[in-house]
Amino acid sequence: MSNDLCFDIAHVGHVELLTPKPDESLWFFRELLGMEEVARQGQSVYLRCFGDYERYSIKLTESGHAGVGHTALRAASEAALERRVEAVTMAGCEGRWHEGDIGHGRAYAFHGPDGHLMELYYETEHYQPSADLRPTLKNQPQKFTGRGVGVKTMDHVNYLSSHAEADGDFVEKYLGLRLTEQIQLNNGRRPGVWYRCSNKSYDLVYTQDATGARGRLHHIAFRVDTNEAIWRAADLFVDAGVFIEFAPSKHAINQTYFVYVYEPGGNRIEICSGGYLVLAPDWQPITWTEEERARGQAWGNKTVESFHHYGTPVV
Repeated sequence: MSNDLCFDIAHVGHVELLTPKPDESLWFFRELLGMEEVARQGQSVYLRCFGDYERYSIKLTESGHAGVGHTALRAASEAALERRVEAVTMAGCEGRWHEGDIGHGRAYAFHGPDGHLMELYYETEHYQPSADLRPTLKNQPQKFTGRGVGVKTMDHVNYLSSHAEADGDFVEKYLGLRLTEQIQLNNGRRPGVWYRCSNKSYDLVYTQDATGARGRLHHIAFRVDTNEAIWRAADLFVDAGVFIEFAPSKHAINQTYFVYVYEPGGNRIEICSGGYLVLAPDWQPITWTEEERARGQAWGNKTVESFHHYGTPVV
């Protein structure tokens, strides 16, 4: 891998989530998480977090099963988009250009090594709030409504993979993402790899799928500002009858605070805060050994067993 920093990918733009229960899932994201609905097209509803600058954060699409439809990465410029498309093409990915979706221009769609559908684009529509959602602070995209959890931004995507290292090496070599942290077992395998687009500690994660299935979703995460907001979210989930898979705690890796739940369609959702920024241009990836990970999370509580095999689509 080259040591030259490459920031051709600016950030994760949005994620398409598939759900077999569209009405219940829409309730979860709009009413319980507090997201705003901005558009509908076909079997899809487009929703946004109040702090994201683009028009929407997720595309919720009715499907026969839960999972991820595609993950859209915004390039830093038109030139950066062309460079990354050339790179993935040289890697042997047979992708295709399409004219774009609601809120963004032309995009290049391709499958990663494990089959996850990715999309690269640059042209985008900056969100313009209606009068009732216009904030007083001009440097904030939208007014905070206080509805539900009130998620601020779509934070990261964690994929399950039949070969986590191969997916990680691909996004590093051909998309220019940088490795921040990883788990390395005694046999040399790396079942968990965390990658960043810029100076946020991670944007894309690949973790080993214990079932051996390909192309599944582990979770997507939404950020809130404080740990208290995570605790409040957990109380809202309890009252709403939403299953909490992993109660509020702190990760050792990347030091994010969290709570994990399943939305009604079956997809795992994380509400997170904290973490750190990578400011060092010569950052060296942090490696966690098998013995160190056996300790569990930051405060010693064990990782829930379902983290290793539950994902969507369910197998």
